[in-house]
Amino acid sequence: MGSLRSNGSSTPGEKAPVESVDADAACALLSTGQYGYVDVRMWEDFDKGHVAGARNVPYYLSVTPHGGPEKNDRFVDQVAALHGKDDRLIVGCRSGVRSRLAAADLVHAGFTNVKNLEGGYLSLLKSANPHPTALITSNPASPTN
Repeated sequence: MGSLRSNGSSTPGEKAPVESVDADAACALLSTGQYGYVDVRMWEDFDKGHVAGARNVPYYLSVTPHGGPEKNDRFVDQVAALHGKDDRLIVGCRSGVRSRLAAADLVHAGFTNVKNLEGGYLSLLKSANPHPTALITSNPASPTN
């Protein structure tokens, strides 16, 4: 079974800790049907391949001309329109960095059952789980990475 980890305790003024799950644990949780998956990649990346049943709510809307990402200021509201604050959610991106930020924003906003997919979508593609592809939906016309 995969691991569940927390990134530590929070101090006043700091964002609440976000629990992380590795790909194997995420697959196990998703297979129960009790967890939803929020994919925070940009739309074009989501369309290339994603977790079956995932809801796409981009954390960043674009990359600015200076190379910095433009954050989606409505991210929390958009997730709240799709999921209740007590829903069990796994948040994932490509590699796990953006999803950790997104999951922290959700926890800070009062979502109580949020887990970050450590290693992101790439970790699911490389998972030791014997059936990770049952969780993956890809567009055959587009590469997954």
